[in-house]
Amino acid sequence: MEKEPSSSNTNRPPDGVPIAIFASGAGSNAQQIINYFKNDPTISIALIVSNKPEAGVLKIAGEEAIPSLIIEKEAFFRGDGYVKELQNRNIEWIILAGFLWKIPLSLIKAFPGKIINIHPALLPKYGGKGMYGHFVHEAVIAAGEKESGITIHFVDEQYDHGQSIFQSTCSVDQEDTAESLAKKVQTLEHRHYPEVIEKLIKKTQI
Repeated sequence: MEKEPSSSNTNRPPDGVPIAIFASGAGSNAQQIINYFKNDPTISIALIVSNKPEAGVLKIAGEEAIPSLIIEKEAFFRGDGYVKELQNRNIEWIILAGFLWKIPLSLIKAFPGKIINIHPALLPKYGGKGMYGHFVHEAVIAAGEKESGITIHFVDEQYDHGQSIFQSTCSVDQEDTAESLAKKVQTLEHRHYPEVIEKLIKKTQI
C-alpha cells in the first residue's frame, strides 16, 4: 500500500542520495533524521516504510510530504523483500529506525553494506531476537550495568549482529528505571544517528 505526497512538497531537495527509513512505531528517530536532512542537497529522504498501518511514523511521512509504503509480512519474508519496489524508487540506502522485523536475506543481498540500524544498548550485549525498547533497558538494569548507550551498526542476516559503526554511552544510575534510562538513550539516538548517517553516506558515495 503506497501513499504519495502532494505535488506542493517543498521540504525535500529534488536530488541527492535517496534513502528509505524503515520504522515500526512513533518515529521519533525518523523525525530527527528528516529534520537533519531537510535542506541537504546531497541526501534525500525518499521513502518511509512501515510494517504497521497505524504507526505514528506514517503520520510524520504525511506531514512531511514524503512518500510512504506499508509492507506486508508474506511479501516481505517470502517474496523479494520489496527489493523491486525500492529499486524502482532508486533507493540507495536503508536506514532502520525502530523497525522490528528481521531484514530478509533478499534485501541484504540487494543492498550490501547499505543497510544500517541503531540499537538501544552497547552491542554485543543485550541484542538479539526480542531485545528492543523497554525489554533492552529492563535487562540492562536487571544485570546491574553501570553504563548503557547506543550502537549504530550494519545489518546482516542475524539480529543485532552486523559490524559496529559507532557507539556512545550514558550512565546507568542506581535510581534509574527502564523509562528514565530509555530517555537517556533516546537523547543519544537523536544526537548521533543523523550525523553518523551523513558521514557514512558521504564517505562512501558522495
